Amino acid sequence: MPGTLIIVTAPSGAGKTTLVQGLLKADTGVQLSVSYTTRAPRPGEADGREYRFVDINRFRELRDAGEFLEWAEVHGNYYGTSKAWLRSELDAGRDTLVEIDWQGAQQVRKMFPESVGIFILPPSMDELERRLRGRGTDSEEVIIRRLLGARGEMRHVSEFDYVIINNELPDALEDLVAVVRAARLRYANQHARHPSYFDFLEKD
Repeated sequence: MPGTLIIVTAPSGAGKTTLVQGLLKADTGVQLSVSYTTRAPRPGEADGREYRFVDINRFRELRDAGEFLEWAEVHGNYYGTSKAWLRSELDAGRDTLVEIDWQGAQQVRKMFPESVGIFILPPSMDELERRLRGRGTDSEEVIIRRLLGARGEMRHVSEFDYVIINNELPDALEDLVAVVRAARLRYANQHARHPSYFDFLEKD
């Protein structure tokens, strides 16, 4: 049975990374898709774990070779998802989660219309600014740029299947886990998982 493709999108600072990490611990049947990026690693990040870190020339080589399912420039950095790797993982029955921006989500859903789109929202713009400043990893210039872009990103929330407002982290994580589990129970998935059962029901 093909795996389920889960797309998670959020403006920077909404808590997406924390929620995704919590989901991966709570549901070991989900794996994370590791994207390519040209941005520098943050403290504690490792190549091949959070991202595949490459320089811009290598990124362009991969892009021009058709390696990416989607790619986008976000806050001055490039991000891309490997098309061949993702397809092979889903064909092998592995549920795979992709963390991408709304532009990338549009491109992925064109090729994988059966994917599940989830948008994470902060409880307010004031709280979003507080979280961005509290991280202590970005310069003032980067923080301002992220805040300016956040509202535009959030206007695409209606393009997604599910919306989670990350006000209290435990509640938001519970919602995310519930959405992923529910996605596995869609009719098409259950039919593929138990074909003989449904064949019996569909007989005259």
